[in-house]
Amino acid sequence: MSLFRYDAALLERYPQTRGAILHVHDLQGGASSPDLLELYSQEQTATLERIGDRPLSELPSIAAWRRCFSGFGVRPTQYRSAVEALLRRLTKQGDIPSINRLVDIGNLISIRHEMPVAVFDTRDLALPVTVRFSNGDECFTGLGEREAQQPAEGEVIFADTTDLVVARRWCWRQSAESAARADTAEALVTCEAQHADSFNTIEQALKELLDLLSRFAGGDANAAILDAGNSEL
Repeated sequence: MSLFRYDAALLERYPQTRGAILHVHDLQGGASSPDLLELYSQEQTATLERIGDRPLSELPSIAAWRRCFSGFGVRPTQYRSAVEALLRRLTKQGDIPSINRLVDIGNLISIRHEMPVAVFDTRDLALPVTVRFSNGDECFTGLGEREAQQPAEGEVIFADTTDLVVARRWCWRQSAESAARADTAEALVTCEAQHADSFNTIEQALKELLDLLSRFAGGDANAAILDAGNSEL
């Protein structure tokens, strides 16, 4: 059974796309443990020290996502990739609050490797989730919002087989239906890159995601690194 895939037309336009994709079940959700919170705090401090006063736009991974967003007609300074938004909050406000253990693990890896990481609860999704260009008639309800919207035609989206949009503008905003919750037991986790020579970083991020999930959330994982030559989990 297919769980996650990149559409061929998308990969033709963005052949540098690479993603570490995990399908994890039998997870233990809930609040982060003290040990995980300590690791998360330490990572935030280390990230602030590493970036210093350097503009986020100069980070190769962020610059690559900005080019990607511009490529499908989105102003990257108006709609920032999830990782840029996360790092922007950290550098401007000094910390990123804990949400729950699954989100915290994703955010920890995201700021460490400067790549967007998303955790999608699969209970309300009709798998597989496909990263593709929007037709303009799909349905999206943003996290924290009540009214549904339709993405722009040609926008890159994550969508299930019912045309439910799981994420808009590729890695900008996640849907309410797919948000990781306290009782999330099964999830798709994605860590993606657009910058050159990203394979080693993606590979390391995947190893660390598997380790943190095993240590702090349990579960069994099926994982793969996807790209233009291997586009489906």
